[in-house]
Amino acid sequence: MQLDFSQLDAAESYRWLSSTVTPRPIAWVSTLSAKGVSNLAPFSFFQVICDEPPTLMVNVGLRPNGDLKDTVLNAQETGELVIHLVSKEQAEQMNATAATLVHDDSEFDAVGIVTVPSVRVKPPRIAAASVAFECKLAEVIPYPVEHPRQFLLFARVLLAHIDDAVMADERHVDPAKLDLVGRLSGSWYSTTRDRFAMKRPA
Repeated sequence: MQLDFSQLDAAESYRWLSSTVTPRPIAWVSTLSAKGVSNLAPFSFFQVICDEPPTLMVNVGLRPNGDLKDTVLNAQETGELVIHLVSKEQAEQMNATAATLVHDDSEFDAVGIVTVPSVRVKPPRIAAASVAFECKLAEVIPYPVEHPRQFLLFARVLLAHIDDAVMADERHVDPAKLDLVGRLSGSWYSTTRDRFAMKRPA
């Protein structure tokens, strides 16, 4: 089978890409608006892109009506965000925060998610998250330039919170204890509990 992506519309392109590039890690992103309203939303187009400076990238698409999502608006207004990783235990809550709310409604309140203050930035942290990265917005890149449909948020990590309960030792996280979920396609997700080891060649 061959797919000529120049002949596919956006929905078809998304379907094929999202069903083959799997599993994808999920960024559960909290932001604050300039008026102080908190927002929380999940995104599965997410990755580590640099270690010096330590930087994460989250890709945020437009709303179905073409408007910018609150995550982009808030990050641009305040320059701050917190990126959480999602455990299997939190999967249902994460999914609930994907619902579309009006701009002044908070997903934290709507879903009943307990928060704690962040240390270096103003957006709140999810109290139960095993891993949370407090970040400063480094750059926003609209893509494609001629007709942006996606906004790449480059987030420089200032401070990480890692729950001692998921540590294997002082320098390593235990992936089984972390028990993260990844996005597959459609309504499907996977966990990170099944794994195997390979040594890289010299």
